[in-house]
Amino acid sequence: MACWVAPAVFIVAASGQSSLPSDTVFGRWMFVTGWAGSLVLLSFACSWVLPLLTSLVAGDVFAAEDRLGTWRHLIMAVRSPRRIFVAKSLASAAVIVVMEVGLAASSIGGGIAVVGNRELVGLDGHLIDVGQSAGLVLLAWACVMVASLAFAAVGLLGSVALGRSPMGLLTPALLAFVLQAAQLLPMPAAVRLALPSQGFLAWRGLFTSPAQIRPVLVGLLVSLAWVVVATALAYLLFVRRDFTDLASDGSARRTLLVAALPVVALAGVSIAVVALATPASGSGIDKVKVEESLATSFAHLYRLQSRELHRPDVSEAQLGASASCYRAGSAGDDQGPGNDWRCAVSWHIPGATAVGTALYQLDVAAEGRYVADGDGPKEVNGYFQMRTPSGDAANPLWQIDGLVDLSSRSSSKG
Repeated sequence: MACWVAPAVFIVAASGQSSLPSDTVFGRWMFVTGWAGSLVLLSFACSWVLPLLTSLVAGDVFAAEDRLGTWRHLIMAVRSPRRIFVAKSLASAAVIVVMEVGLAASSIGGGIAVVGNRELVGLDGHLIDVGQSAGLVLLAWACVMVASLAFAAVGLLGSVALGRSPMGLLTPALLAFVLQAAQLLPMPAAVRLALPSQGFLAWRGLFTSPAQIRPVLVGLLVSLAWVVVATALAYLLFVRRDFTDLASDGSARRTLLVAALPVVALAGVSIAVVALATPASGSGIDKVKVEESLATSFAHLYRLQSRELHRPDVSEAQLGASASCYRAGSAGDDQGPGNDWRCAVSWHIPGATAVGTALYQLDVAAEGRYVADGDGPKEVNGYFQMRTPSGDAANPLWQIDGLVDLSSRSSSKG
């Protein structure tokens, strides 16, 4: 019930606040369209809610029988360890799916009811119409659901392998915490994309044009591989357990090794396959990618700003926006994440021979998302609000949310 009610309550409460969670992806658009609220909640759920839900449901589904000492009664009643494993696995997966459907339905319904069914601004600044926004938001929730089932499979494995130990309950949440910490560290793009937590981040690529499909597909395939391997290991350990020995809960050292080694091998194989399948090198973030992404976002948002100010519309081709970026703290390589990126965006002013220039300071995260803060001129991106014929409105060029595709090759390298 909390999953089906709390998201709508959160969106209603957020709509009554004067400030927005602008540090969260799509947070700055929560007052514009109801679809943004669902995506804000999705981003938060990927960080904390979904790992905890999988821990509570899948991480304890087998260990509870060990703590209560009810395995012998269950085996006598059902007589088939295989049937018990399948029933418990399907039951836990069904509960997780129902809870995630509740999160999605509640956040979407609450956002549309409170804010309205309007266009969504993508992570490259382009406007996404209402029908496409609905499809993309639902697809994003579906992709994340596959990733959460991978953590649920790890929970099943921990519940079987660790027996009555409470660590089985904490396995998915602990794995999510470790992977979130790892995501903050500098690492090759192939390693980052091969982590099972990639599915919790890759959905953002659906909201660019063209969509960044490769990271999404990699995240789905990696998640499915973890579902298959972790569930198969849990099944093998469970059906081979001696339930006649009341002192054994399946948590012997050999059992733990059998459970851990294949998972480590899966991680290694995933990294190797992703490294061969994707053309990205290094961190996947470099000068050319940042410049192209920022110039594209600026051009789209400039058109949005012109529309709100009731200026004549111009096309991206007429603007001819380009960006020149560098890292203030780098040794000249200008690549990798950091908050020391500085960019100057230039564009052709419609109806004039002059060339406009706007400055931005960028904070580029390791997963490819960046926030560009406007640094003047004040008429373009110097203030967070602008005066329009219909009143004050948020300036779309003041802060720009963007996304660099880690899996692609920089165009300067072919």
